[in-house]
Amino acid sequence: MSDSTGMDALDYARTAFNLARAGDTVGLNRILDLGLPPNVRNERGDSLLMLASYHGYLEATRFLLSRGASPETMNDAGQTPLSGAAFKGDLAMARLLLDSGASADGKDPVGRTPLMFAAMFDREDIVRLLLSRGADPAWRSASGETAASLAAAMGAARALQALGVSG
Repeated sequence: MSDSTGMDALDYARTAFNLARAGDTVGLNRILDLGLPPNVRNERGDSLLMLASYHGYLEATRFLLSRGASPETMNDAGQTPLSGAAFKGDLAMARLLLDSGASADGKDPVGRTPLMFAAMFDREDIVRLLLSRGADPAWRSASGETAASLAAAMGAARALQALGVSG
C-alpha cells in the first residue's frame, strides 16, 4: 500500500527512524501526523524516542514524549532511553526522561538499572540525579551486582563517592 508520493508504510518507518536519529522535530511531526505510531520500533527494537534521546536531541525527545512515546519502551537489548542517557552521561536528557515518567529503577532483562549504568561509567551527576529520584542503590542484578560493585569494578571513583561508598 502506498500513497500519492509512492511511499509505502516501510518507507515511512525508515524515514521516521532517520528523522529521529537526526533530531528533526518538524519532519517527525509531519510523519506522525500521517499516522505512524509514536512507539514504532525498528528491526533492533529501537523506538523513535530511543534514537532521538540516545543521540542527544532534547527537543525531538520532548516532542515525541508529547505525542505519546513511552519512556519505558525497551529495545531488543533490554535498554530503555533512560539507561541510554545514563550510559552517555546526558544529564539534561536523563532529567527530561525522568520528568516524563521514566522509572529511575527501570530494569533490563537481567536486572540492571539506569543507576548501574551511570555508576559503571562514572556519571556522578546522573548517579546523584537518579538517587534523588528514588533509585535503589542496594538493588542487585540477576548476577548479584549492585551499582557500587559495578562502579568499583570499573574504577569509577566519583560514582562511588556519589553512592556514599569510600573507594
